[in-house]
Parts: sequence; C-alpha cells; structure tokens
Amino acid sequence: MQTVTQISSGDTAWVLVSAALVLLMTPALGFFYGGMLRRKNILGILMQCMSCLGLISVLWGIYGYSLAFSQGNPIIGGFHWLMLKGVGAAPNPDYSSTIPHGAFMIFQCMFAVITPAIICGSYAERVKFSAFLLFTVLWLTVVYCPMAHMAWAPGGLMRSWGLLDFAGGTVVEINCGVAGLMTALFLGKRLGINVPTLHNLPFVVLGASLLWFGWLGFNAGSALAANAVAVNAFIATNTAGAAAAASWAIVEWITTGKPTMFGTVSGAVAGLVAITPSCGFVDFTGALMIGLVVGILSYFAVGLIKPMFGYDDTLDAFGVHAVGGFWGIIAVGLMATIAVNPAGANGWFNRNIALFFSQLKCALWAVLYCAFMTWIVCWLTNKIIPMRVSVEHETMGLDLSQHHERAYTILD
Repeated sequence: MQTVTQISSGDTAWVLVSAALVLLMTPALGFFYGGMLRRKNILGILMQCMSCLGLISVLWGIYGYSLAFSQGNPIIGGFHWLMLKGVGAAPNPDYSSTIPHGAFMIFQCMFAVITPAIICGSYAERVKFSAFLLFTVLWLTVVYCPMAHMAWAPGGLMRSWGLLDFAGGTVVEINCGVAGLMTALFLGKRLGINVPTLHNLPFVVLGASLLWFGWLGFNAGSALAANAVAVNAFIATNTAGAAAAASWAIVEWITTGKPTMFGTVSGAVAGLVAITPSCGFVDFTGALMIGLVVGILSYFAVGLIKPMFGYDDTLDAFGVHAVGGFWGIIAVGLMATIAVNPAGANGWFNRNIALFFSQLKCALWAVLYCAFMTWIVCWLTNKIIPMRVSVEHETMGLDLSQHHERAYTILD
C-alpha cells in the first residue's frame, strides 16, 4: 500500500524557520568562541566558523546529504541524491510526509554546518587555515555523514540498534566533542597555555544568548512538524538550559566563593547540549533533571578532569559537548516516556530497561567510531598540509598570520 503524503504549510514554515534559527547558531558560535580567545585570534575563529557555513553548505548539496540520508549500507548512504537530484518539492516519507524533501535537506544542512564549527574550539589558536579547510572536508565526509546515516537514516546501524536521538546527541554533540579532544591531543598544547585568554566577556554572553535562541529551532524543529512534540521539545530545551545555568553557577559559588557570568552561560550551553537528544522524549521533570545534572558534570569535566590530564582542549568542546551529549543519550534511556512521544519508547524509570542499554551501546559506538576516524583524518590532513602553524605565526596570532587583518587597532 502506497503512503499518502500531504504537504502542510504550517509544518513546512516551521521547519524553514527552524533551519534559519540553526543557521544563526554558527556565527553566534564564532562570537561565543571569539570572546574567549586572545584578541589576536578572534578573526581566525570567526573565519573558521563562517567558512564552515559557506563550505559545508556547498558540499552538503553536492554529495553530503546523499551520503548521510540516501539508501546505502548500515554505515553510509549512497550517491542517489548527488547534486540534490530527486530532492525537491515532493515529501520523502522516510523522513516526513508533510514537508517537502528539500525542506528536510536544508534543515539537516545547518546541523552539518555547525558540527565541525564546534570542533574549531578545541584546536583554536594553532591550526593553519588551509589545513582547517582540508580537515573539515575530510571530517564531514568520513565522520559526520556516516554518523548521521547510522543514527537517522532507514537501515542505519545505530537506528537498527534502537537508538532514540531526537536532535543530535550522537551525530552532533558526542561527535564534535570527541573529535575536538582527538584534534587537541594530535596537535599538542598551545604556546602560553597558562596565560588567560578570555578577552571579551560581552562577546561570550552575546554568542551564548544567540546560541540559546537558535537552539530552540535546532531541537523543536527536529519534530519536523508544528505539533505537540515540537512544543514539548521547545519547553524541554529552555528548561534544561536554564537548569544547567543555575546548577553550574551554584557549584561554582560553592567551590570558588563566587558565581560568574562566564560560568553561568557555560552551564546554559551544557544544558542545551544535554537536552538535544532527549527533548522530544522527556517531560518537564526529565528536562529539569537533565539540566541540573549536566551543569555539575560539565563543571567538573572542565575544571577538574581537564587540568588533571593536562590536555589542551582550548574552549572545552569535549567537556561540554561530549560529556553533555553522552549524558543526554543515556538520559533518554532513563527518562523517556511515550506520554510525550508515542513514536518513542519508555525508559528505565518507566519500566523499560532495554532502552537504557541500547542507548549506552550507541553512545559508546559513537565515541569509538568518531575517535578512531578523527585521528585518521588528522593524520591524513597533517601528511598533506602540516596542520600546526609555526611558532612565529602562533606568537603573531592567526588574524595576521593567516588572514592579514586584525580586529583591533592595537596589537597584543
């Protein structure tokens, strides 16, 4: 029996607006990251984020979307939709029967754009721009596209294992966080790592605020419809971000004697990360618990575990995104309820322990696949274009050495 499809103008409008909201997150990320770096590197990170927006938008249409979402094997799709052939006004029932296939494609494009941009935070201040471009192309091809296929495409490996990942806990958050750690380990520490780098806290707050705004489209738009599940995802996203901002600030207050603006917005981002895979499957109470817990987890990942092991994850993509994404995937296995989303499943707290173990299996697989493949991408990129800038250029700063421009009239 053939599936009956009917385009909904409301669903289509919501998905397109959500795609625009997610697009905004990439330049917002540039401001969030830029304020935390030395002044001599702010244009370098903005250039990397904006280049992801341009480069990946093109590659996604040429071949990326096809590899991620067309029919293939359990690991990766095929070449059926190269140059977006066959991706147009008609719906694709594998993903949504109420929006044009092209609307789904462009929404997913924005996810593909921001994920490698987040990785930039881990290797900031020490990578050649040319090497960054090559790394990004290779990583999109052999890490992001397969991960998206495995998690979301019919026949994908993790989907066949029963993964519930509403908006990208594996595909985006674990993926970029683990990749960030691998690149940081591969490249080694920056020069002057012990010198504080945060130079513009208002930029950080502005970027975090715009990220929070865009994240509402990131998560609620993943319902692919203007319906009750989207409403729940919207509420859960805002709740978790707020709860994590509060829990990070409280723990910081207890451990250091004062809560900070920087810690509060970092907590908010951690909460938004953690709720990403679960926002369409948990209720308000679940979202509140997820946010409160991740604020504490990420605080100690950044403030305790990172100094303990001594790796230079510049802007803490691992401590926030990988830790938060892993907790978010596990939280689905604990707190999911079909009362929120009948298309999902109940978690352990609702007497279905099997979901917890399938979520754990998928989270561990995502970590292992991303770590192994990212290391290969780093090795290959470094063979073709040595990734690290020279000592002279690192001392000078990437703004001048890589782009021959500067954000301020007075150099550091």
